[in-house]
Amino acid sequence: MSWPTKPAELEKLGKAIVKAATGIITGAEVRFGELTLTGPADRVLEALTYLRDQEGFHQLVDLCGADYPERPKRFDVVYHLLSMTKNRRVRLKVQTDEDTPVPSATKVFPCADWFEREAFDMYGVFFDGHPDLRRILTDYGFHGHPLRKDFPMTGYVEVRYDDELKRVVYEPVKSVEWRNWDFLSPWEGAERGFAALLPGDEKGPKS
Repeated sequence: MSWPTKPAELEKLGKAIVKAATGIITGAEVRFGELTLTGPADRVLEALTYLRDQEGFHQLVDLCGADYPERPKRFDVVYHLLSMTKNRRVRLKVQTDEDTPVPSATKVFPCADWFEREAFDMYGVFFDGHPDLRRILTDYGFHGHPLRKDFPMTGYVEVRYDDELKRVVYEPVKSVEWRNWDFLSPWEGAERGFAALLPGDEKGPKS
């Protein structure tokens, strides 16, 4: 069985999945040649089971998070599924906030175990029913979640080796550096009338 590759075919497939999985998968969108599905977080296990058993997506290749702090439900939990028989991928997204857990996908895809631990560690997303939800990348006692957009670039604690104590010590960061996305892009160049030049501008064409 061939799998659709053209955007129109993927859109048709997305609509068919939304219709077949009523209330479980509620939206479909095609972007960059990929089909992205959306649904309610509390029914994500039903959605994953449907995609596995009815649509042939038998492999969970990745699970990650994304942070949109301006939204009430600031986190996207994103599941990337692969069909080996159809040689296609599909993406499923659900939304949640800082306090509401998402059902753990380990009941449907056991490999979700470490993926969910990473999403918990990096974003602070909770997964209800996870067999061992604890940090996996950061150190013991780490404060905060590094991939949240409101997490400072410097972190809250610095680690160094103390030669006198002959051990590693943890100390609060004295000067916290926050993320600041309001900067000039060297690819776009400075705005007209801006007095200072960016490094490398002198090599470009004179306007």
